[in-house]
Amino acid sequence: MAYLTDRKRAMGLGSAKSGSAHHWSMTISSVALLILLPLFVFTFGAALGGTYEEILAYYARPFPAIVAALTVLVTFKHFNDGVRTLLEDYVHGLAQKISIVVMTCVSYGAAAVGIFAIARLAL
Repeated sequence: MAYLTDRKRAMGLGSAKSGSAHHWSMTISSVALLILLPLFVFTFGAALGGTYEEILAYYARPFPAIVAALTVLVTFKHFNDGVRTLLEDYVHGLAQKISIVVMTCVSYGAAAVGIFAIARLAL
């Protein structure tokens, strides 16, 4: 019979190393998306239905291009954080590590493609 304290029994079962930092990251990106998404819909809606030349001229202006790029960047960062939490909770072992790496690559790759497309329109 082992005489262990509750703290000693909990040692090695996980820790709260970065839980509050992750929570703040998700909260900040949520608030940023709360501001950015209506701005994106407003700026994207103004360009909707235009010809290719009109779209190029519209996104050559800095405000629509910056709003679109920030929206893409913050959206995929928020997506990556959320999927990582989901994978940490429900997938275990080597599959967890592989799926976190794959989803991080997919998330940052999609963000890079989106920002590249906006840069091509803007420049």
